[in-house]
Amino acid sequence: MKITPIRNEKDYQNALERLELIFDAKKDTEHGDELEILSILIDRYENENFPIGMPDPIEAIKFRMEQMGMKQKDLAEVVGFKSRVSEILNKKRKLNLDMIRKLNTILHIPTEVLVQDY
Repeated sequence: MKITPIRNEKDYQNALERLELIFDAKKDTEHGDELEILSILIDRYENENFPIGMPDPIEAIKFRMEQMGMKQKDLAEVVGFKSRVSEILNKKRKLNLDMIRKLNTILHIPTEVLVQDY
């Protein structure tokens, strides 16, 4: 097992190929240790070179509503009146702190997503 840092695209591709070969390695074995270390290195390289931005707050709410099978009237129970829900989902009204707290608690959307400007 010879593991080296991932410094460029070629190193990254080599690490992915090796990871694929040892993917089913058992834990607490030489290959299992190599798999764990490679996974950490690959994750670090991807986070540094291919960062994923935070989603738009309203799109996150819509996505979560869809996942949970919620309709606008269901969201009205969380943030207030149906008209308020419509204004929020159409980006005509900003979320306030109380709404953000409720959305975080009920829809499990991280507050750092909900507090972003939109």
